[in-house]
Amino acid sequence: MNNAYDIIIRPVISEQAMEDMDIKKYAFEVEKTANKIEIAKAIEEIFGVRVIKVTTTMMRPKLKRVGGQRAGYTKTWKKAVVKLSADSKNIEIFEGMA
Repeated sequence: MNNAYDIIIRPVISEQAMEDMDIKKYAFEVEKTANKIEIAKAIEEIFGVRVIKVTTTMMRPKLKRVGGQRAGYTKTWKKAVVKLSADSKNIEIFEGMA
């Protein structure tokens, strides 16, 4: 993985993610094969902040159905929660959300 924009797919907007913004924790959907070091470097490169900790988890698929149709599953994806240093600036894309 060479490009930082290939590693970070999208920010995760949830109630828990919004609460964690106060303590400089931000959640992102990331590429499944990316490791913590690659994720930290990508966040630092894209947003110009200093990352001190990255935690990752694989999000399992959930059963979904629409009307009387057969049930299907949502996709499996990887979530990364990134903790920034105290002297880092906030990430701008999350600013208007809280």
